Amino acid sequence: MTQEATSQFLQKSLNQCMRCDYFRLSKKLHQLQRKPDKEKLDRIKSEIESSILKREKRQESIPELNYPEQLPVSEKHDEIAEIIQKNQVVLLCGETGSGKTTQLPKICLQAGRGRDGIIGHTQPRRLAARAVSNRIAEELKTPLGDLVGFHTRFNQKLSERNLIKIMTDGILLAEIQNDRWLNKYDTIIIDEAHERSLNIDFLLGYLKQLLKKRKDLKLIITSATIDAERIAKHFDHAPIIEVSGKTYPVDIQYHPVPIEAESQTIYQQIDSAIDELSRNMRGDILVFLPGEREIHEAFRSLRHRRERMDILPLYARLPSKEQQQIFRRGGKLRVILSTNVAETSLTIPGIRYVIDTGIARISRYSWRTKVQTLSTEKTSQASANQRAGRCGREAPGICIRLYDEEDFNNRPEFTDPEILR
Repeated sequence: MTQEATSQFLQKSLNQCMRCDYFRLSKKLHQLQRKPDKEKLDRIKSEIESSILKREKRQESIPELNYPEQLPVSEKHDEIAEIIQKNQVVLLCGETGSGKTTQLPKICLQAGRGRDGIIGHTQPRRLAARAVSNRIAEELKTPLGDLVGFHTRFNQKLSERNLIKIMTDGILLAEIQNDRWLNKYDTIIIDEAHERSLNIDFLLGYLKQLLKKRKDLKLIITSATIDAERIAKHFDHAPIIEVSGKTYPVDIQYHPVPIEAESQTIYQQIDSAIDELSRNMRGDILVFLPGEREIHEAFRSLRHRRERMDILPLYARLPSKEQQQIFRRGGKLRVILSTNVAETSLTIPGIRYVIDTGIARISRYSWRTKVQTLSTEKTSQASANQRAGRCGREAPGICIRLYDEEDFNNRPEFTDPEILR
C-alpha cells in the first residue's frame, strides 16, 4: 500500500478513535499530506490503532445496567435514553426523590454515550460530588476511581478507565482553560441548574456556543425547580422531560416565636422543636442553619441531649471522614445540623423530620465596597420546599418552619441568580 493510500485509509479510521485523539491525529495526518514521511506515518498508524483499541475496551468495560425499581426515573429510563439519542440538548426536570442525579449517568451509558469520551457530571458542591460518585460506583459494582471517578478541589480519584466522572462545576469551568473544546467528554450533565450560581450560568453560556462547533457533544441539564421553558428556549427549544418525585406526605407546621417569648434565641427554638418531635420520634432530625458558626452554637446548646441522641454537624468545609458519618446510622437517633448543602443532591438516610430556620448565607456583591459578601437572608419558597422534601424521601415526615405562614407566602418564589446579586 502506497503512503497516499495508507494516509487515506487512516483518515477513514479516525472515526473509530477516541474523541480526545481525533483532532490531534487528524492534524498530524493533514501535515503529512503536504510533507510525506513514512516513519511518522507509521507512528500515527500505531497511535490510531491504539486509540481504536482503547475505544473498544471502553465498550467492553460497560457493566450490566440495573435501575432501582423504587425510583420514578427508572420507569422512564428507556424513554429518556431514546430522547438523548435523538437530541443534542435535553432538559430533565425531576422532583425531589426522583433519582435523576444517580440514574442519569447510567441512562447515558444505555444511550450509547461514554464510548468516545467521558460522561462528565457536575455537582454544585464537593460533598454532593463525593456522595453521588460513591453511590453510582456502588450501583455499578465497581471500585470508586475505576469506571466511576470524581474530582473536586484538593481531592480526586480518576483513571483512564473512567466512563463517568463526577465533579464540581468549578472543576469543569477550570478545565475549559486548557481544553476549550472539552474533547475528553462526549456527554456533559449539568445537575441542580436551578441553583443558578455563577459557575453554572457561565457553563451554560459557554456550552451553548460550544455545541454549535461540537455536534457530537450531548448536553443534559437537570433540576428540581428550574424554569424549564426559559432554559429550553435558550437552547433552541430543547425537549423537556418531567419526572415525578417519589415523596411521601410531609406535614408542614409553622412555629413562629410567640410575642411573649420574643427574647428566645433561634437555638432555644430548635431545642423546643426537638422536644415536641421527640415525644413520638420514629426517625432522625435534619436542622437547617445558615452557616458554620450557627451550627457550632447549636451543637453547644444541644449538648444536654448527647446521651440520648447523636448530634452531627454537616457543612462544606467539614473533613471528609466526618462528612461520611451522616451516611452511617448508629443505635441512637440523630440530629443533623446542616447548612443548605443538604437541600439538594444528598439523600441522608433515616431523615423523618426537618426543622427549617428559614435563613441561609447568600453571596452578594457590594458595589459600594467592591467586594463579595455573605449575608444572612431569608430563603425563597423554592428553597423552603426543597428543605421540606428532605423528610419525605423514605416515609411520611414532619417539617417545622420556625416562622409563620404569612412570612412564607411573602417570600420570593425563587432565589435570584448569583449573577444578578
